[in-house]
Amino acid sequence: MTAKTDCLFCGIASGDIPADIVLRDEHLLSFRDINPQAPVHVLVIPVAHYSNAGQLADADPMLAGQLLEFASRVADQEGVSGYRIVMNTGADAGQSVFHVHAHVLGGRSLTWPPG
Repeated sequence: MTAKTDCLFCGIASGDIPADIVLRDEHLLSFRDINPQAPVHVLVIPVAHYSNAGQLADADPMLAGQLLEFASRVADQEGVSGYRIVMNTGADAGQSVFHVHAHVLGGRSLTWPPG
C-alpha cells in the first residue's frame, strides 16, 4: 500500500504534519494522541496506508503482528505495565481516521466496568 494524499495519518507518517513521535521504525510509527483518554495514549500506525484492521490483516498479516509487538514496545517505553490496545474498525465502531491505528492506553486503572 502507498500513502494517500488526503489521509491525516499518512501526512504524519511522511512528516508533512507534525506529531509528538514516540517510537518509529521503517514500517511503523507511534505518536501521542492529541485528545488523550488516559495518561498514556499513544497511537501506533503502519507507515503504509491500510484503511482498517481487516484490510491490514488481509493484505499483510506479518505487519499486523508486528504492529501488536510494536504497541507492546511503546507501552514498555512509556513505563506502563498494564495497558489496553484498542483498534476500532469502521465508523460504527468509532473509527474516525480511516488509516488503521491501534490506541495504546495506560497509566491508570483500566478495569471494566469503570468505578
